[in-house]
Amino acid sequence: MNVKGTFYVITKAAMSAAFGEERWNSFMARLAEKDKYFKNVIMSITLIPVEKLIILFDEMCKEFFNNDRMQYSMFGKVGAQYALSPEGPYKSYMLTKDIKQFIESVLPKLWSTYFDEGIPTTLFENNVAHLKITGLQIKNLYFEYLIMGYFQKALKMFGKKTVAKRVRSLSSGDDDIYFQFELKDS
Repeated sequence: MNVKGTFYVITKAAMSAAFGEERWNSFMARLAEKDKYFKNVIMSITLIPVEKLIILFDEMCKEFFNNDRMQYSMFGKVGAQYALSPEGPYKSYMLTKDIKQFIESVLPKLWSTYFDEGIPTTLFENNVAHLKITGLQIKNLYFEYLIMGYFQKALKMFGKKTVAKRVRSLSSGDDDIYFQFELKDS
């Protein structure tokens, strides 16, 4: 599975803003010494193997967050904030005004905007957004938290706070990833 380079571009912008460009560049130079993949120029159209994205985020956790891998959820939220903001590359996704349409039509499009594998299925019922993703081989708990954080922030930007729940998980041996987001007004 590949991830669109937009993920990297957004991460670089957010981390440079938070920690300074010099520290980011030093971090990336050390990472390139560990893994030659990161010597390549990564642009928004670059397809990055998801395993390389996980290496990047794992190393960021070590370097910047005292090895706290629960930061993956925060990485997802920051990514959504940058991508879906009025200045972001995917701001048009926020033009939908109906929550059911946003959940059932826009959320799957967000998935396919970034990833070239996996089939997202969404449903909105009883004030709960259901998100299922099938057809994945990545069994990484923290990657799942990245996804959960991204979609939770997208819903918040739409105007709904959520209580997120991981119902099923590939990393736990299930056949899919299944999240529920109970919606509350912001």
